[in-house]
Amino acid sequence: MRFSISRWQIIAWSAGIILTLPLLFLIFESLIPDPDVFDHLWNTVLWDYTYNTFVLIFGVLALSALIALPLGWLVAYCDFPGKKQFEWALMLPLAMPTYIIAYVYTDLLDYAGPIQIWLRNTFGWQNPDDYWFFDIRTLPGAIVMIALVLYPYLFLIFKTALREQSFKLVQASQLMGYSAIQSFFKVSLPLARGSIVAALALIAMETMADFATVNYFAVSTLTTAVYDTWFGYYSLTAAAKISGIMLLFVFMFLSIERFSRRNKAVHERGGVNNDAMLYKLSKRNGFLATSFCCLVLLFAFFIPVSILVSYAISYFDQAFNSEFFLYAWQSLRLASIVSFICVALSLFVVFNQRLSTKSIDLIPGRMASMGYALPGTVLAIAVLLPLSLLDNAVNQFVGQFMEEPGLIFSGTLVAITLAYVVRFYAISQGTIEASFSRISPSLDMASRSMGKTPGQTLSKIHFPLLRRGMLTAALLIFIECMKELPAALLLRPFDFDTLATHVFQYVSDEQLELASISALFIVLVGLLPLYFITSSMESAKLEEETANE
Repeated sequence: MRFSISRWQIIAWSAGIILTLPLLFLIFESLIPDPDVFDHLWNTVLWDYTYNTFVLIFGVLALSALIALPLGWLVAYCDFPGKKQFEWALMLPLAMPTYIIAYVYTDLLDYAGPIQIWLRNTFGWQNPDDYWFFDIRTLPGAIVMIALVLYPYLFLIFKTALREQSFKLVQASQLMGYSAIQSFFKVSLPLARGSIVAALALIAMETMADFATVNYFAVSTLTTAVYDTWFGYYSLTAAAKISGIMLLFVFMFLSIERFSRRNKAVHERGGVNNDAMLYKLSKRNGFLATSFCCLVLLFAFFIPVSILVSYAISYFDQAFNSEFFLYAWQSLRLASIVSFICVALSLFVVFNQRLSTKSIDLIPGRMASMGYALPGTVLAIAVLLPLSLLDNAVNQFVGQFMEEPGLIFSGTLVAITLAYVVRFYAISQGTIEASFSRISPSLDMASRSMGKTPGQTLSKIHFPLLRRGMLTAALLIFIECMKELPAALLLRPFDFDTLATHVFQYVSDEQLELASISALFIVLVGLLPLYFITSSMESAKLEEETANE
């Protein structure tokens, strides 16, 4: 029996193995005994960290649901003033990194902030004992900040799920005498249960991965425990063990998400698309619906952006300097490199899946995509472990002949680049898989009948048809790289900063004003994928309407 391996298989399996190695090293390191540091943490503070993590996650899930579910139902099923604008505007908070909105509201609501200063001046209060004002830098404050940024995930998925359902089911509930609210709880929510659970699982993973917000609010979670153990106790093994605990939670959320999708496939029925609004809201209810949408947008996006703009104008001479251009260039260069690597690797991996008829060739893509669920702090530990071993091996070998080169992998841009590729590869994998699925297999057969090689088919036929999908994937990865903070903070080389770490350093020194332009730049760049997403959704909607006509 002849066994042959094509170059496409070699590339695909190499990518899968390389991008999975950090996770395997992390699991192995977490199994090594550490009787000193980890046992001490286990017996003292680790349970508090775990408790805070669970409270944070479930608090964010609850608040996100309270915000997103009514918004999704209103936009999907109701007619009220501003509805079309709110369809895309309510996704704007996704462009706002959680740490930036946390920094802005802390500056606004703190004791030395403008609101409390105005209250003291207005009512003649002299010190904190004269009045009560909530402290935003607490666990409940962190829950509110993170939920304001992450609710659009649930809003978008829930709204889409409602529109994919047959409107006849809701109309039938009306004929049975159900009110709009009863229909929401007894029809809409059960039908979209799978989508809701999937979105909540995604929000839970993003919440657990958050570092900057909880660190700035002095809320001890498992994410901050990894950072403190690494830099406070200098124990990589103990940090790996805590990361292993977080991995268990990640796999739990992924399992829930997979299970919910299976249920969704069983229970959902193909709906008939129809733009007719089921509920024509009265003037009073329409005003309330518009006000609710406006309030969410006001607190989640427009207030933070307006404050950053005012800071940028007031401190323009100090914030718009050579440091900003340096860090912007370093961020743009790093994001561009990572985007190119991810798109190129996923192109080859998915093309290998298309060429093969064996299910085993699906494994490299699944292996390479596992890193997306890892929190940034966990990913930093995972990447550092194999690169440190590689550095030691190289130094031992080269040291026999000349001076040791030092940390050429773990102490350079190689580490942060690898971490970003491991974390964001799944974005390009999913996007390019979707683009490939729209290319008819008959084009491949026609190319083969003309004597073209697989490489020629990829470059001459597939590549032109995949350009939009590749551009979308590159753009999404680019934006995620610009916003990423924990991995950059832990793995950046000496004298290297991104805009995210630049903002973090100034905020840590209570000088947000001096980093306002950098923060605004991150937000503005984050708006680009939202534009592409909304444009794609509108194009798909128009195509579907045209097809139905």
